[in-house]
Amino acid sequence: MQGRVLIVAGSDSGGGAGIQADIKTVTALGGFAMTALTAVTAQNTSGVSRIEYMAPDMVAEQMTMVLEDIGADVIKLGMLGNAGIMEAVGQVLAKYPSIPCVIDPVMVATSGAKLMAPDGEVALARLYKRCFMLTPNLPELEVLHGDALSCRDDMLEAARGLARSQGIEWVLAKGGHLTGPHLTDILVHRETTRFYTDERIETLHTHGTGCTLASAIATGLAQGLDAPAAVTRARHYVRQAILQAPSYGKGTARPMNHLPSSERGL
Repeated sequence: MQGRVLIVAGSDSGGGAGIQADIKTVTALGGFAMTALTAVTAQNTSGVSRIEYMAPDMVAEQMTMVLEDIGADVIKLGMLGNAGIMEAVGQVLAKYPSIPCVIDPVMVATSGAKLMAPDGEVALARLYKRCFMLTPNLPELEVLHGDALSCRDDMLEAARGLARSQGIEWVLAKGGHLTGPHLTDILVHRETTRFYTDERIETLHTHGTGCTLASAIATGLAQGLDAPAAVTRARHYVRQAILQAPSYGKGTARPMNHLPSSERGL
């Protein structure tokens, strides 16, 4: 077991996304997962019926207790929800500036349910100064950029602008929401750009892909991989998790297999 990852995120009762997916991912990749719970959701593969947020000071205390004792090599932020929680998280992060932070700006669930209060979108920007890597999907990148994005070139310019304006070291813009037989993710670092392209997998088993990818990247960083290598391994892991998904659920946001067989190339 190598690499301590502190995950700050919400719970998914269906087990496909959120903190459940994060723990599974970190463990499957050989890391040690720790958690600070921000919210409890009642959801399944058909949607989210209810969300209850934790008190901000409780979120901060969970983080502090872990960091003062076990420590962390990387902190991964997922669903934070509202401004109060974000402010509390930011205060804790300010005390540990040397720990890299991977932020998955969770705003909308795969099912379409909103997972961030309106005041949260503004407060999220204040966490960027603590961010080593940001991993927005296309809808999230549109919110952060402020304009609609319709192609890969739009994504690239938006990711570059976000990195420059917010001082974020790395931005991974995920292209799964674009149409076409292939999907491309774009990793931006200052003036350097890397493109990751794969054939699209036609499946309903994509619930939790964002949570899983960000946690897989965080685990790679915690284990000493550089950012491009961590992204490469994480994308391969997510792809195998989709390809080997179980036939669970009746809805359109179905879970992946977070423990894919090593015989498939992991």
